Amino acid sequence: MKIASILPYKENYTLRGAGAVALWISDFIRDSKYRKSTYIIGSTKNKNYLTKNYINIDNINSKLYSTTKDYSNKIINKIKNSNFDILELHNRPVMVREFFGKLNSKIILYFHNDPTTMKGAKSVNERIYLLKKVDKIIFISKWVKKKFFENLPNLSDNNTEIIYHSIDPIKKSIKKNKQIIFVGKLNESKGYDLYCKSMFRILGQYIDWRAISIGEEKRFQNFPTHKRHFNLGQIPHNKVLDCLSKSEIAVIPSRWEEPFGRTALEASSRGCATIISNTGGLSETTDYAIKLKKLDTKNIEKEVINLIKNYKFRKNIQIRSKKFVKHKLKKNSQKIDLMRSSLFPFKKININRNKLRIINIYNLAQKLNHRIYNLSLGKKFTNGFIRNGHDVIEISDRDYVRQNKSISLLGFRDKFHKYLVETFKNYNPDLVIFGHSDNINQEILSDFRSINKRIIISQWNEDPLMKNLPDTSENINKLKKFLPIVDHSFITTNPSILKPNKKFTQHIHFFMTPVDKNIECFDVFKLKPQNDVFYAMSHGVNRATLKEGKTDNRVIFLEKLIKKINGIKYDFYGIGKQEPVWGNEFYKSLLNSKMALNLSRGKPTKHYSSNRIASLMGNGLLVFIDKKVKMGDFFNSNEIVSYNDIDDLADKIKFYKKNDKSRIKIAKKGKDRYFKLFNEVKISKYIIDKSLGKKVSLI
Repeated sequence: MKIASILPYKENYTLRGAGAVALWISDFIRDSKYRKSTYIIGSTKNKNYLTKNYINIDNINSKLYSTTKDYSNKIINKIKNSNFDILELHNRPVMVREFFGKLNSKIILYFHNDPTTMKGAKSVNERIYLLKKVDKIIFISKWVKKKFFENLPNLSDNNTEIIYHSIDPIKKSIKKNKQIIFVGKLNESKGYDLYCKSMFRILGQYIDWRAISIGEEKRFQNFPTHKRHFNLGQIPHNKVLDCLSKSEIAVIPSRWEEPFGRTALEASSRGCATIISNTGGLSETTDYAIKLKKLDTKNIEKEVINLIKNYKFRKNIQIRSKKFVKHKLKKNSQKIDLMRSSLFPFKKININRNKLRIINIYNLAQKLNHRIYNLSLGKKFTNGFIRNGHDVIEISDRDYVRQNKSISLLGFRDKFHKYLVETFKNYNPDLVIFGHSDNINQEILSDFRSINKRIIISQWNEDPLMKNLPDTSENINKLKKFLPIVDHSFITTNPSILKPNKKFTQHIHFFMTPVDKNIECFDVFKLKPQNDVFYAMSHGVNRATLKEGKTDNRVIFLEKLIKKINGIKYDFYGIGKQEPVWGNEFYKSLLNSKMALNLSRGKPTKHYSSNRIASLMGNGLLVFIDKKVKMGDFFNSNEIVSYNDIDDLADKIKFYKKNDKSRIKIAKKGKDRYFKLFNEVKISKYIIDKSLGKKVSLI
């Protein structure tokens, strides 16, 4: 899981002067199982960062946008190609609108302060928006959560959690000095003035005691205090903990409603007898603090003096505070990781990657009464997936839409969208693969990813992609529109044809139309066909008949060929007045010819062939193909016959008509080779392996 933890703008994430949010992040990273894949993003001019994996965003000075918007935009541009699973926004609810929908990541929002004082969460409607849009909201105390839900209608809090600042308990004993300590900003809001005044009187009575304060304040006011009260200023956090460990008493007299009170947690965990005001979330830090009944100098003096005078009482509080730390770092770190994992509920269900669940979306052609079953790549993929040991659900997008369209003209595509999403939720697939579906769109695929970030999505396309066809642009655009969102694409043309798309080339893979042992199940080379050469074309699989007035380069080629092969019994379909053949009729015709021409639309292009090549070679016919298709990359000359031009083809047809032994030998070897290289089990495994990111080759 890859996580981006985003700091508030200008939050100091350094060893010296780190704020509460920075300390929270650095603490919890250490014990997280995702620590190596978590990146902290912030913007600061300071160096010497608290942890590794820090990314600094520079030059936040846009004159066109607010600082927050500019900061957000620069972060988005920085990480948009990094594929973060989770974005964690700390203390900046206004940034949710900047990030929502722009990155394919879950969003966790952390509130470290009173939400009602922050831009983006002040109003009731803003907080309702956050509850609806954010995947998880984390509060650092019950008090902060209570403030968030203040004045809200009775809404569910199922996507919220309370996770406190936490700390590692210490077991070793450290010798304590007779000193009283204050840690925090040196201002009246933190009660520093009350601390200074009370120290003046206490230290005057107890000359063997001293006081220290740690912190700074930009508008520092030098409050009157005792000469044995020493201000150490801003020091590294580890040294703060060291000072707390050596102090007997800690005072946190905050007037401000502390969202939590990290200092109180740290002080009590280090064995300080801790005195706190009863404001905000301070009372949630420890069960062994002394709460001031009234926040004034008199009560601070009273409680401190009581601790100084009563050694046993002081030691009892110190021992219990140290022994029973309320919020432990390791435990709450596990809670955060569990919460993160809960955003991807399917992550651990399918743990056996050798047994996948696959949704295969393609046209089952129910409308066509399954007359193209023998040409259907989707069917062969399903057979191959199952024979490789996987489970498959088939969805026929065109049939579903057609059937629902007949019921209602309104919303049938929305109904299909909902059907796919609900099926996805119920089945929890590892892989979604689709091909030639005009009903799949980017929104559907985005919904799949929002449900399961780790879903693998692949597409396949068997259309010709060479440039000299009238529908080439449409074919390429159908492929291209999904390239940014799918993981892998599989095409029946060598990817070198797509040079303009170099950005995606590494995720585009060539595959050969597979043969299937239950579909290509004949051995024509063992039979005695009556015809010499077979060829079948159509004007589209959705059409069962010829389209009047339609012609292409194949018709011209065949008409010329017929004139050159006198004495040859040819059986050509889809030309002249000979209608196309389908299904069982296709097989009857195919089985009655010794040889077949594999001629595809358009200019002969590297590795591209119509899917009929599998029917021809797979059923044991001797096959002729243009040399420029470069099938010689896969087959030897004794497995397939390549021709240079139409005259060469005519000569070779005549030759093999007279030489049955050579024809039978090539046809048999061709079938054997095709089944060895490109059977449904191997091609399906190749598609799965490539989809899983494995480095495998087609042959």
